[in-house]
This record gives sequence, structure tokens and C-alpha cells, in this order.
Amino acid sequence: MEVGKLTVHIRHDMGKGQSRRLRAEGKVPGICYGAKLDHPVAIVLSAKELKASLDPAKGRNTVINVKVEDGNGSATELTALLWEYQIDALRRTVTHVDLISIDPEKPIVVEVPLLLVGKAVGTVDGGQIHVERHTLPVRCRPADIPTRFELDITSLKIGDALHVSNVVMPPGVQSAVPEGFTLVTCVAPKVEKETTEAAAVTAEGAVPAEGAAPAEGDKKEGAAPAGGKGGKGEGGGDEKKK
Repeated sequence: MEVGKLTVHIRHDMGKGQSRRLRAEGKVPGICYGAKLDHPVAIVLSAKELKASLDPAKGRNTVINVKVEDGNGSATELTALLWEYQIDALRRTVTHVDLISIDPEKPIVVEVPLLLVGKAVGTVDGGQIHVERHTLPVRCRPADIPTRFELDITSLKIGDALHVSNVVMPPGVQSAVPEGFTLVTCVAPKVEKETTEAAAVTAEGAVPAEGAAPAEGDKKEGAAPAGGKGGKGEGGGDEKKK
């Protein structure tokens, strides 16, 4: 087992039952299509050998020299990428793979991971970093596929953004999306705004505590003045007995 090398076998027996048997043996059914192939070819391979063939840094972007054996003593050599794969939700094991055969001399479009480095100055003032894309699609020859892109966000202030044009492309690599495409932004925190609005609503709808004196403008006309107990109201003098 070696990074960048993989042996697969043409699969002749099809069906769900056969696929389950292969998985129980630690093998993975799949399909291979693309350059130098007249039609898609059903294949089977070892899950361990597939994992060993992938560069830990490049992952699915590892260019693999694939040897396709037909079971009759003959084999075909292909250059391929792991294009798609399926994972069992419970066991977390690979259940199916798609290998795409490529021409090593022709450009292809692949997704390259985007790594943010540094701490944005805007976060000191409470700003929040919003990442629009975690990968960047690029067009290049297979041998020129970058391991990853690093994007320095240190200078980002609240309201600032970084775009594809801010990513340094190595020779032979071109972005597959416009240079003005936004990758990351630093925005003002929403919590502060929501808290301010909530405080304003509370102030407007505030209810006086029970027993609290009403405001000056809320006194009812004709209400008895405070401390009026024992005073003489209208007709409230002591009546003389005859």
C-alpha cells in the first residue's frame, strides 16, 4: 500500500446482496468513469488500500495511479481522483466510491480547502466573522493542485470583506469563480442590536408597580388629595344636633 497508488478489480457480480457481502469482507463496491474509458466500469476495492492511497494533506485531491485488473491476467493503468464516496451513517465506513479517470495533461476543476489565519481586528470591537466558502474551486492540471489556500484575515474591520482576488494563486492555478466573489466578512454583532430594541420595547410598555403614585398627568380630575383623611369635604362639616 502506497500513497498515490491503488489496485482495483472489475466487478462482475452485481446486486445488493453481493454488495453487502463485499462490505462484510472489508471491500468497497464502486464505479470508475472518465478519460480513456468507453463506458463506466463497475469495480471493487479494499477500503484499507483506498485510505492508504490518499495523501493525508490533499485527501480527495490526491492524484492516484489506478491499476484496474480484469481477473483474466490483464490490467489497465489509469490516472484518477476519488470523486465521490458514501459513508454508512452508523458504522462510519465507506460503502461506495466513484473514481474519475483524468488526463494528467489537461486542466480539471477541483475544490481546494480554504484556511483562515490570524485574528481579525474587528472581533476586538465585537465583530463576528462570517465565512461564505470553506473551499475554493480552481482550474489547473492534476499535478498543480494546491494542498490548501491560506487567507490572512488579521486586517478585517467591522464591515470589511475579503474576496477571491485576495487569495494568492500559485503558477498554473486559476480560480473557477469570479475574483469579486466574497469569501469572508466581518459583521457587527446582532445580539447588541436585538438587546437595544428589546430594552426600548420594555421601556414603552412598562407598568408601574402596585401602590406606586401615578404620574402628574395621570391624576384623575376630582380625586381626593393625599393626606385628606379627617379634612372637611363638601358638606362634610360636623352637623349640630338640635
